Amino acid sequence: MSIYLDYNASAPISSEVLECMIDVYRNCTGNADSRTHSYGENARDLVETARGQAASLFGVKKDEIFFTSGATESNNLAILGLQKYGLEVGRKHLIVTAIEHKAVLEAAKHLETEGFEIELVNPGQDGCVSADDILSRVRKDTLLVSVMHVNNETGVIQPVDQIGEALAKTDVLFHIDATQSAGKLVSEIQRLSYRMMSFSGHKMHGPQGVGGLILRKKQYRLPPVRPIMFGGAQEHGIRPGTLPTALIAGLGKACELAEQNYTDHQQQNAAIKSRLLKLLAESDVAYSINGNPDHCVSSTLNVSFLGVSSEALMLATRQYCGIANGSACTSSTYQHSHVLLAMGLPDERIESAVRISWDADVDAEEILRDFSQMLNTVLNFTA
Repeated sequence: MSIYLDYNASAPISSEVLECMIDVYRNCTGNADSRTHSYGENARDLVETARGQAASLFGVKKDEIFFTSGATESNNLAILGLQKYGLEVGRKHLIVTAIEHKAVLEAAKHLETEGFEIELVNPGQDGCVSADDILSRVRKDTLLVSVMHVNNETGVIQPVDQIGEALAKTDVLFHIDATQSAGKLVSEIQRLSYRMMSFSGHKMHGPQGVGGLILRKKQYRLPPVRPIMFGGAQEHGIRPGTLPTALIAGLGKACELAEQNYTDHQQQNAAIKSRLLKLLAESDVAYSINGNPDHCVSSTLNVSFLGVSSEALMLATRQYCGIANGSACTSSTYQHSHVLLAMGLPDERIESAVRISWDADVDAEEILRDFSQMLNTVLNFTA
């Protein structure tokens, strides 16, 4: 039986989350924005309970949580939603790292066609951007800085704490894509300074199709984000559309479970990663770890098996493990990872890179067994 090791693309839904959602589907009929009957009130209560669970996980106020269809929409809303304000105040300069998810990069690229200036910042070869490099590029007309917390391909943690602390003293808006850190780096996120943060349910064992955008107030005012879709006044006019009550309830439950379990999960994941790295070190394969191992989440490993095509390796191992060689959003057709390219890695290393990602619900012995089998496959390729 194959083991799933592509959690950064989508984590399996928790059984408790699924049970919560099934109960809502069976017993809650109403629309959360229907004010005239108890069915609507019941749905609204479930939505607000979930909003409170999300607010608790992120350490923010309930009225700073806005539900969306996921982090892709949240990223688009955070960036494109500033277009009108940027034009009004004459601030059209954005700073974005070159290793962001395509949802950020392509939204920023669209603003470029509307007269905005986008400045891309590359990381070092260790996959980490420099806070000083980013802050040195801030100008009087800078509207937004957008930096992901954890890179989805390498797992490298970016210095958003330093960037956020510095930008808090300015009127520059700071957006963090926390898709890969939400539910994992819980205490770290709660200490961060930012104005906007995106997150998604299915990266932390919640349902696919739901996520959120956190808009932090400053002097009682939300960031000047305008809706990018129209047709209703839901979510205080920020995001129209009927609220998917069951999905939101599932997201809330996932947030609750993450807050309860993240410390134990971090320890278990770190123990698994340590054993994987030990197997690598004791093997005869030629490899390179991509990304700074000292600034990386405990549940992601990006490794290049030198001389072995990642495409060939994934095909050869698919019967017993599911791994990836980049973001799921760009994997329908193979292309060099824009993240590894931005890091300045050589083509051979990029072409041989695979990403392994997991969480504490995996069987530790099973992942170690299948990883050992993968290493044997690599040796067969290079024999």
